[in-house]
Amino acid sequence: MALTIISLIKQVPLATEMRMGEDGLMDRTKAKSIINIDCQFGLEAGLQLKKQYPDARLIACSMGPGSFEVALRTAISMGYDDAYLLSDRKLGGSDTYATGLAISTMLKHLGFTKDAKEPFIILAGRQTSDGDTAHVPSQVAESLGIPQATFVETVKADGEGNVIAKRIIEGGYQMMKLPMPCTISLTPTGIPPRKPSLTGAIKARNAKITVFGIDDIGLGTEKIGLSGSPTIVAGVVNIVSERAPIIMSQGSNETALVDSLIANYNKGANVLEKKEATEKKVSEKPEFPFYDNRNGAKGIITWAELANGKIARPSLELLTPARHLADQLGDDTKIMTLLIGKNVKDQAQILFEHGSDEVIVVEDDKLEEYLVLPFSSIFEQVIKERNPEIALFAATTSGRELAPRIGMKTGSGVTADCTGLEIGEYVNRKEKVINKPILHSRRPTYGESKLATILGFVYPQISTARAGTFEVPAKVEGRTGVISTFAPKLTKDEFKVEILQTVRGEGNSVNLFDADVIVSGGRGTTSDGLELIKKLADALKAQGVKAEWACSRVVVDEGFSEYARQVGQTGKTVRPKLYISVGISGAIQHIAGMKESEKIIAIDHNPKASIFHFADFGIVGEYTDIIPELTERVKAGFTFGIEPAKN
Repeated sequence: MALTIISLIKQVPLATEMRMGEDGLMDRTKAKSIINIDCQFGLEAGLQLKKQYPDARLIACSMGPGSFEVALRTAISMGYDDAYLLSDRKLGGSDTYATGLAISTMLKHLGFTKDAKEPFIILAGRQTSDGDTAHVPSQVAESLGIPQATFVETVKADGEGNVIAKRIIEGGYQMMKLPMPCTISLTPTGIPPRKPSLTGAIKARNAKITVFGIDDIGLGTEKIGLSGSPTIVAGVVNIVSERAPIIMSQGSNETALVDSLIANYNKGANVLEKKEATEKKVSEKPEFPFYDNRNGAKGIITWAELANGKIARPSLELLTPARHLADQLGDDTKIMTLLIGKNVKDQAQILFEHGSDEVIVVEDDKLEEYLVLPFSSIFEQVIKERNPEIALFAATTSGRELAPRIGMKTGSGVTADCTGLEIGEYVNRKEKVINKPILHSRRPTYGESKLATILGFVYPQISTARAGTFEVPAKVEGRTGVISTFAPKLTKDEFKVEILQTVRGEGNSVNLFDADVIVSGGRGTTSDGLELIKKLADALKAQGVKAEWACSRVVVDEGFSEYARQVGQTGKTVRPKLYISVGISGAIQHIAGMKESEKIIAIDHNPKASIFHFADFGIVGEYTDIIPELTERVKAGFTFGIEPAKN
């Protein structure tokens, strides 16, 4: 089989070296660049597949300025055969929609279409560190009209024209079979990327990188670049959120240190102090006329994701910003929720009681488990019929691949991982109008150091909301609404991906959201497989406290925990009453997921660890000394002032 393995890679700036320009947008020109970490795992996955198919051709593709040739030569030095770069000034300012369109157009130009006679696999990283959207793999797959699997840990071919992928889902994983051609995005939990060989480095130095412009591949300017993208970055501000100076424990041994921690904690000091980011000052608003460009689009639609036959908590959380936006829009704006599955109509009442006005039910035995192809097709059909102005999805593993595929179908683009959603306006100086109302989607970016405001100009405006950011709306017993049924037109091809197995483990994502105390372990706690972390959480549970254990990304990457327990920018965002961080250095990506906790205790052996800048109370000491001592205090009745949960 003449298999071609295509790896999509991106060269990204180091987030720590990014600076804000005078225009309020990010300036990456002076920042050092590396191959995006997730993309490196995609490159390695391609090299592993070549072991199964020694005659396979390996090519690397990228889109960006000429400097991206460095990343492509690195791919060749690792073992790739050829490299292609799409580079054109007219692509500058492209959002993810335009990027996915451009990359897929280049691939079609190279002969990689859904009807290609020879099989191919497209590999990509899950997401890039500068954008963190996880959109492009889905958008490329949709543009090519081929199946996909995202958030994949491992991938192999079965020798019969299919790919077997292990995909991470909330609370577990799925084994999937996808026919070639297909697109796979890899998480950094697979085989670590290899170092370039000496012979590879020599080959790369002399290799020819084929560079295309948009004219070469037959791509027009209508839907690319800053002017053609359906979304724009309206502004970027620094994120500032500070706590009072940390109170460190004092003592010569673990007993004295824990005594000091308890005494400090019982004083109840260190109230969280937030300094909200402030928008960059703008010039006085011109007296342009208001212009409503919705063209009849009205209403808000959300997706009710199901897990084990129940509505997932993040889908209920969506109803909080949905109601807020509906109230801001006024004019009797309704909230519609699309509920897809097998025998799921009885779940509609839960949605009504939490805020939905209408539940659109699609029931089919073949839709019992989420599949991106039929689900995106159903959404496209419902959107065409109902014409909503806003579509909201939870930023779960499924939501983060479904939303961009739908956005590609509707031409809308998507704003990912939002922590704030508001209705506002936009001064369109080019057209000399003020667009109003328009959705302002706010999302952290560049390692959680900046807050970007994204606007969409194609309807529906689509956004995903970071799980754990919004509270579940208060339940109104007996509240009802309208139940509608929808009969989509689905083809056999939309069921070409087969789920071989679904495993949802004991680490259900709901537990972290509901926990009053989370004990979280990092790299410094893996020596015993996080056993002491788990024992402390268990001791709290034995006292009746709603407690769970969690971890940082590196712990998941090294195989010590399932993804469902990961806290951070690429994991869960949690808000417990108390977060106990143990052996976690304090990378900003992890801080993003736990910084809104009411109280934070940090325990680390390194007195200079960054985590101490984000905590209320701290202990410098060895994990194996401090945690057993703290666990004994909990067993004796100390519960950090947190009352036992009521049954």
